Amino acid sequence: MQAIDDKKQRETGSPQATLSEPTALSEPGRTVHVVDDVDLRWMRHALALAERAEREHDEIPVGAVLVDAGGNAIGEGWNRNIGDHDPTAHAEIVAMRAGGAAVGNHRLIGCTLYVTLEPCAMCAMAMVHARIARVVYAASDPKTGAAGSVFDLLADPRHNHRVNVQGGLLAKEAGTMLTHYFRRKRGKPVR
Repeated sequence: MQAIDDKKQRETGSPQATLSEPTALSEPGRTVHVVDDVDLRWMRHALALAERAEREHDEIPVGAVLVDAGGNAIGEGWNRNIGDHDPTAHAEIVAMRAGGAAVGNHRLIGCTLYVTLEPCAMCAMAMVHARIARVVYAASDPKTGAAGSVFDLLADPRHNHRVNVQGGLLAKEAGTMLTHYFRRKRGKPVR
């Protein structure tokens, strides 16, 4: 048993990521979902990408990683809007572009996208068109969230494809990172 726990710690980089049993997670007004080691591992990876976006590129700290049905990362990215002068260079879009190139297809069937902030309408519709199976996001976006907070584009029955949504995984960590970034940009003290 210790060998399994050590392996999980090496994979996730954190002993806290090791769960002996799946854990229930809920967000006010949202469905309860089961959190497992795999989801925690990939969301921690997305958070590391978000940190990199801020630290290395002074971008809004949002990170995303695209994982195929076999559990392999096939694309990753962080916000690149500012540096690339590209309004479409959100973390999700960057990760999906890399994933599409990796598999040689515009359809990303069976993939899960982990992202540190609830997708906006642009990113949500790109996920629908790419046929992403599932999106797991950390912090909700009460201003432009399109996965249930403001809009619910991913589950809209009028689309020919719906994306399974899980929100709130490591939301506090992602929300704190975003809050600190914007406080610094506005010259306010970080608490």
